[in-house]
Amino acid sequence: MNLSTSSAFVNIKPSWESAAIFARAGCACRRAATTTLGTCRFRAVSRVFHACYAWLVASSPMVAEPVAGPGLPRGTVDGVSASSARGAQAPESRSAYPGERFGLPQNGPRSVAGMGRHVGALLIDWFACMLIAFAALHPRALDTATFSHLQSWTLAVFAIETYVLTALTGLTLGKRLVRIRVARLDGKPVGFVWSLVRTLLLLAVIPPLVTDRDLRGLHDRAANTIVIRF
Repeated sequence: MNLSTSSAFVNIKPSWESAAIFARAGCACRRAATTTLGTCRFRAVSRVFHACYAWLVASSPMVAEPVAGPGLPRGTVDGVSASSARGAQAPESRSAYPGERFGLPQNGPRSVAGMGRHVGALLIDWFACMLIAFAALHPRALDTATFSHLQSWTLAVFAIETYVLTALTGLTLGKRLVRIRVARLDGKPVGFVWSLVRTLLLLAVIPPLVTDRDLRGLHDRAANTIVIRF
């Protein structure tokens, strides 16, 4: 049974096409409201509209990153912590040369030592330690067993030399000959504790090969050290 009244609004029977048009218009309005709320931060609407649609702004992926304003607490940007805002910033620009971010020169004394000097110092130290081990053992024949024993002693002498000399002076025989040394980034002596950490990681072989843009291996990063020229 159909009821009719004198009201024009009650007797309206919209078609399916009209309903679809109104539905699409409603979606478009909601998207426009989200964009306006996100990018303009309520500047185009009233204060009542602010409170009603605050949840929409918080959940919208189109909300713009907040901009730092005056008078805000330190470490926050419009009430958002600075750590969460850093994700939208551009990545840090790379240094022009190794050691630039530490204030070191590009060339000459105090510049970061190149990999060629690292390898050269390592070979000199290993060969010197092998001579010491050979002199201590006095092997009569260099068969496989003797050579393996000699290599074990060489490794032990190398570890002791690197640990003690790095802790005291930052230099080994090989480093002195190629004119490089180990230095702490805070200006303090390397010391026996950090020299031990650095030496153990150096003997593990892999950590020194994992270098960063300043040519610091994992052993240098763990001990807060860097190898520079002098």
